[in-house]
Amino acid sequence: MKRIFLLIIISAFTITSYACSKRTVTQSNTTNSKSDPINISDVKIKTMDGQEKTISDFKGKVLMIVNVASKCGYTPQYEGLEKIYEKYKDRGFEILAFPCNDFGGQEPGTNEEIQSFCKSTYNVTFPLFDKIKVLGNDKAPLYSKLIGFEPAGDISWNFEKFLIDKNGNIVGRYKSKVKPESEEIMTAVEKLL
Repeated sequence: MKRIFLLIIISAFTITSYACSKRTVTQSNTTNSKSDPINISDVKIKTMDGQEKTISDFKGKVLMIVNVASKCGYTPQYEGLEKIYEKYKDRGFEILAFPCNDFGGQEPGTNEEIQSFCKSTYNVTFPLFDKIKVLGNDKAPLYSKLIGFEPAGDISWNFEKFLIDKNGNIVGRYKSKVKPESEEIMTAVEKLL
């Protein structure tokens, strides 16, 4: 009887130890995966003239990715975007701007109209890409990945900005109200260059 009781105790201890070690491993893996960077190098994008590219085409450069619109209260940020682009482009900084009509229909134009507006009104020289969706089931693959960066969640309006390091990892996210030439963004760009 003592022998059976002892076997039951040893078995229970072994099972409990195994379960605890599995739980610790699972929690450890969860913690590691949350801190893993989100890399977007393999994501395909399309230029305004229909050429297909991937983010890896910009490897070695610091990127700012921003969804833009021509008829938005934040549209004057094109000026700040151009200013920061001019300041850092020779040091390996690029802005990738993606027109989007998801917020209040504020980007109704064609690619040609958008490009013309940006050049004539704000003298934009950084690359503008094909008009995309950033919300809903048909959101662009790029934005499906970008919105996973903490704080995770959908884009809330036009001119939300993401910073990408030289290896294609998302390293910063800034809401629309944060101006491109703000100290917060400029300091982050300086550190990445």
